[in-house]
Amino acid sequence: MAATYENDIVAWAHEQALLLRTGQLSGLDIQHIAEEIEDVGKSEQRELANRMALLLFHLLKWQYQPARQCTSWIKTIKEQRKALERRLKKTPSLKSSLIDPEWWDDVWLDARIAAENETGVEFEKFPEQCPWLIDNILLVEWLPQRLTVE
Repeated sequence: MAATYENDIVAWAHEQALLLRTGQLSGLDIQHIAEEIEDVGKSEQRELANRMALLLFHLLKWQYQPARQCTSWIKTIKEQRKALERRLKKTPSLKSSLIDPEWWDDVWLDARIAAENETGVEFEKFPEQCPWLIDNILLVEWLPQRLTVE
């Protein structure tokens, strides 16, 4: 009995791959295969956004809590920059996200929310839009200017 997309996606995926490899194209579930291919792209975009939001969040912490700066923040900043660099190298089409204002709005909002939750700094104290250039954000040694929030 063939697995269906709805009841066992893993078994379904293996069956679909076997059908493709053996040339049994008439048995393919084209609609769901197309959805899964699109989802791969969405997953890559989510990964990029999550990593960027985490990087921005740590840059905000660095800027707004200079008294609490620590090596673990630097480590996370470096790790996220390396991961973003690898992701953009492996999937160059993701670079278009870096110039998409809507994408930046979402990523920046996530970073601000995380920063508010962890730092106790009021959400409104953070800029409405990311104040840093992407070239600086991704630059290995760059860190934002330290601020003191009242």
